Amino acid sequence: MSKFYHLLGVDSPFDPIHRYTTSWLLPPLVLAIIRALLSLYAFVTIFTIFGYDDSHDTSYKVRQWFSYFTNLTYCGLAFYFLFSALYTFSYARTGKAWLQSWPRPLQAAHAIFYTTIVTFPFLVTIVYWGVLYKNPWFPVAEEAWSNISQHALNSFYVLFEIFLTRTSPPPPLHLLFLVILLALYLALAYLCRATEGFYVYNFLDPITGKGHVAGYCVGILVAACVIFGIVWFVIWLRNKATQKLGKFAHGRSSKRKNGSVEDGEGEVVEMNAQILGKP
Repeated sequence: MSKFYHLLGVDSPFDPIHRYTTSWLLPPLVLAIIRALLSLYAFVTIFTIFGYDDSHDTSYKVRQWFSYFTNLTYCGLAFYFLFSALYTFSYARTGKAWLQSWPRPLQAAHAIFYTTIVTFPFLVTIVYWGVLYKNPWFPVAEEAWSNISQHALNSFYVLFEIFLTRTSPPPPLHLLFLVILLALYLALAYLCRATEGFYVYNFLDPITGKGHVAGYCVGILVAACVIFGIVWFVIWLRNKATQKLGKFAHGRSSKRKNGSVEDGEGEVVEMNAQILGKP
């Protein structure tokens, strides 16, 4: 079992140099505040959509809201940034991370959750603007705002998390879980058709041709795999680049000999320790 956890990126101790709670550029408190603000905006967007639909005699959209992959992914963003803000606030205040005290299954779930956060929003953005969106532009301001928030700003959230934190590249095994989640969502989509009588996305309707449906499903799966690979490489590249920037920002080179800390990471840890008021 320990080998399986290792493949999931969950070793003991978990996240020993606090990658999930620190940034190579921002102090932990600032990182926590930004994450909290991003979460707040996402929740405000969700509840504004609910309120608008309920007040405009389209309350059925609220009942169907959780049937859409876009909305489930956006909820994931809202909750991820909420909890990441909370444990980053805790780290900024105490210098200790909640994540290290969690049971290993929860740590593994968080690691996989993080991988979905840096992968699925890009998939949503690409599929929506490349496949689903049709001209003309939205006639109602609320529709334009909500769609931009869920289908464009969602990727901005991910870019922030990728470029300004210190997280590690997701382990390759996480790709299997992404595929499983996409398959489960496909099952949910057809369950909605059977129980609610509608297709969440028109390209899933067999009337367009079984080959057409299969082509879209395979295409989305391939796109998810490609996005995973690109995200992995960008995070790896960011870590390599910011190790050098961390040395420059800290003003001295003080490599640690401890094998648990990679070259250049000691400076960032020390810098965060100074910010926290710790030696």
